[in-house]
Amino acid sequence: MDKSRIKDTYKEIFKSHDNPSLKKHIEKIIELDTYLPYSSTFFCITNTQNLSFEYISKNMSACLGIDRNELDIKGMRYLWSRMHPDDLDIWLKALNELMNFTLTEISVSDRSLMSYTWNYRLKDGKGNYVNIVQNTTPLEFDSENKPIIGLAHYTVLSTNVEMQICASAKLLNKKNEYETVYFNNFSQKLLSTGISNRERDVIRLLVLNYSSKEIAEKLNIAANTVDTHRRNILKKLNISSTGELIGMLKINKNLI
Repeated sequence: MDKSRIKDTYKEIFKSHDNPSLKKHIEKIIELDTYLPYSSTFFCITNTQNLSFEYISKNMSACLGIDRNELDIKGMRYLWSRMHPDDLDIWLKALNELMNFTLTEISVSDRSLMSYTWNYRLKDGKGNYVNIVQNTTPLEFDSENKPIIGLAHYTVLSTNVEMQICASAKLLNKKNEYETVYFNNFSQKLLSTGISNRERDVIRLLVLNYSSKEIAEKLNIAANTVDTHRRNILKKLNISSTGELIGMLKINKNLI
């Protein structure tokens, strides 16, 4: 995709006419950021209306080797300019599908309980492409209840780990557990078909070392149902054991 078209496509996806207040969110984020240790993750408050970052955590420069002030001044356009050109079209398609799914399938009352994840490759300060897994939680909505301000967490992984481009949406249930309500593997490879959203939730919790009983409680289903899901997952993926499944997915968590 011609990078000059990214702005128009992105703004069409997140088109809005409101101007929400960010003061309370930014104050809390800055307060938290002061005490966080340096790691392979950083976070930002994203504003899809003016394509800016309302706040960028201190870890960003350590993770990417990019000047924090430059990203703050140039905003999202600067980040897009550093994306791998092969990922741009797929990334925009993923965002568009996530937005359409939210507006057509998620009730207004549940939209504040959503969490979205997608990934792409980004050029770091040394000119090398790294994998970025981005998880965004809505903070503010416009008058049509469209998410426009988000808290975005970025995890930086080496490109030595081959990752397919995926997008997912999860809804926080009454047990305080996120359940998958949408998943799409845009690279059409591992786990792209045949695995249900409920099975993805079982897989995700297995990777976190939860037992069938604990998974059943979190997802509000019977333990026997969890065991049935586990058998079906192994059969669909032609894998002989849960240990083999976990080993395969621990380096590709975004696939679930």
